[in-house]
Amino acid sequence: MIIKAWKWSVSACLVASSLFWLSSKATSQTITIDAAPSHVANTFSPVRSLGAAIDRLRTGTPDHLLTDPVLKEILGAGWQTVTYRQNTELMVEAWHWNPNGAWSDAEKQQGYFVGSAEPTAELIRHSWAAPLPHRGFSRGDGNGWSRLTDGDPKSYWKSNPYLSKAFTGEDDSLHPQWVMIDLGSKVPVNAIRIAWAEPYAKHYSVQFWTGELEPFYDGTTKGTWQSFPLGAISEGKGGTVTLKLVSWMIPVRYLRIWMTESSNTCDTHGSADKRNCVGYAINELYVGALSADGQFNDYVTHFPSRNQTVTWPSSVDPWHAASDMDESRGDQVGFDFFFTSGVTRSLPTMVPIAMLYSTPEDAANEIAYLYKRHYPISWIEMGEEADGQHMLPEDYGALYLQFATAIHRLVPEAKLGGPPFEGTFDDVEVWPDAAGKVSWLGRFVDYLKAHRRLNDFTFFSFEHYPYQDKPTYSWADLYPEPDYVRHIVQVWKDNGLPPNIPFFMTEGNIGGGAGPSTVKSALWLADYVGSMMTAGAAATYFFHYMPSPGRINGFLILDEKYNVVGYPPQYLATQVITKEWVQPVDAPHKLFKASSDVTDAAGTLLVTAYAVERPDGQWSVMLVNRDQYNDRAVKIVFNDAETGHDRHFSGRVDRITFGSAEYSWHAEGERGHADPDGPPSKSTVSGGAEALYKLPMASITVLRGSIGDQ
Repeated sequence: MIIKAWKWSVSACLVASSLFWLSSKATSQTITIDAAPSHVANTFSPVRSLGAAIDRLRTGTPDHLLTDPVLKEILGAGWQTVTYRQNTELMVEAWHWNPNGAWSDAEKQQGYFVGSAEPTAELIRHSWAAPLPHRGFSRGDGNGWSRLTDGDPKSYWKSNPYLSKAFTGEDDSLHPQWVMIDLGSKVPVNAIRIAWAEPYAKHYSVQFWTGELEPFYDGTTKGTWQSFPLGAISEGKGGTVTLKLVSWMIPVRYLRIWMTESSNTCDTHGSADKRNCVGYAINELYVGALSADGQFNDYVTHFPSRNQTVTWPSSVDPWHAASDMDESRGDQVGFDFFFTSGVTRSLPTMVPIAMLYSTPEDAANEIAYLYKRHYPISWIEMGEEADGQHMLPEDYGALYLQFATAIHRLVPEAKLGGPPFEGTFDDVEVWPDAAGKVSWLGRFVDYLKAHRRLNDFTFFSFEHYPYQDKPTYSWADLYPEPDYVRHIVQVWKDNGLPPNIPFFMTEGNIGGGAGPSTVKSALWLADYVGSMMTAGAAATYFFHYMPSPGRINGFLILDEKYNVVGYPPQYLATQVITKEWVQPVDAPHKLFKASSDVTDAAGTLLVTAYAVERPDGQWSVMLVNRDQYNDRAVKIVFNDAETGHDRHFSGRVDRITFGSAEYSWHAEGERGHADPDGPPSKSTVSGGAEALYKLPMASITVLRGSIGDQ
């Protein structure tokens, strides 16, 4: 393992000290901090508010990553609290957080598994999941496929029984279940063939999408679902039915079967469990053209892989069997190993429950188990990315209330929230309800209010990946980040987020990961953390915390033997944020808004600033110079509008910088490496009303010291 001894040479100190002086190209501009005591934008403890997220890990890696010496290196970056992510929901799997438990059909080791709430002498070191055999998704994470178009007449999709009247207490028409078919392009259609399983839909409608864009995300409000002229069925009998939908041909790409009344007949798993006898189930779907002589021409590709025609369902039954368990798909990390490894620093931790594909009893037992172990728990996230699974907010709300009731029965003090949303920087919209409302968050809050259960919603969480779907991102992509953050937080507030509950960004990064070739991702990280905390977040959690051996796109660069061979830009930036900008102590920091007039000719803001008054009495300003090619020089003014006085740094000012001068990547194929590879440079300068502080190009700089009247 390479242990880096970061030592200062005389020449390095001279270079660091000289950075105070202006270059001939630098232009003096001003950073103004609104430092009036009553204008505090946020108060937070870095220990509880600046954290990282830990997700499902590759099978075989947790024993290396969550133990020293690698764990010591990871913790050395400075992130404090952690949030445990729940990846199995994205894979459409049933999570066995505890391998010990009971099956609803114990004899056949199948059905609905409930983990044991009772701790034993044996610690839970690993946890696994089972791909659901009644899946209806052709896409999404993992490599699973839909049973709706897999060509197997015996396999079937089935909806989640917990969304039926037997569990919601509400009429099934209030929680319509649906499946959607994507034919790939518009084709002339006049018929559908549905091979119903048990239970089947007695009342349903076959519809087509009128918009040009897909019905999710970009196209959600740019089209409508319109029933085919002959598509409304009020007395369905099950079996395999071929329906002529229209007497002519309609070119369509997306079709939907909207189901509002179930036969409540039992599926292949028998009548012993009522969950087998509610909801809806379909063996196979066929879409195409019905000729005058009754011949059906099918346009659907039936195949047991992702080469099949794409389908999306409203929900999936979490029924599965022991034989479905698959340890090759990743380790969710056993809770006992997680909490005793040291990765949590013994700080209160946000933990998840599986909710989209689980049972209330299993989730309640999970939380009870953790409390019985006396692990410090801060918050409990309910499910994972329900919006990304295209679940309607009323369905999520119905599950939320059932799971909240079960958890609070065992652990009354548990603090619940969610959803969390997928990484987004704009509103999450869904198909309009009867009142035309499209806000996912607004409708979820409305559902809780209507059931007088808003008190069960104690925090709101979301993820943030502004460039998740971009294969690469340019330097110019750095500039919008503060506005993205301000915008999305305002969107949540406008959509009805209760003002008295905290909000958390529980998983995020610039994209799917950040490469080591430039400091671009480091600058983004500083801008993001400063912006999110300025917007009022209770906490923010960095994702991709756990490195992957043999890959250079990670928080640390490890070789195949888990030796650290490099410190990427985001690791080094984290040290500046968590150890220099703030104090790594569990004490309140007051954050104040700052404005900058450092722009280019086009008006693009090039320097951003984030100011905190620390518990040690010092003021600390983190400045991000996003100018890729030029140094900048700024004055710092602390303005108090209440007294009408301006203040400035006085005396000695500590100066810490990380940027392109401290980090340079050398691309040499598999031997690619950084030189220099940190550390951040440190120097001292003198404050004063006329002091100019040089910000090197493409850098993060922290100025820290006392302020006074001058």
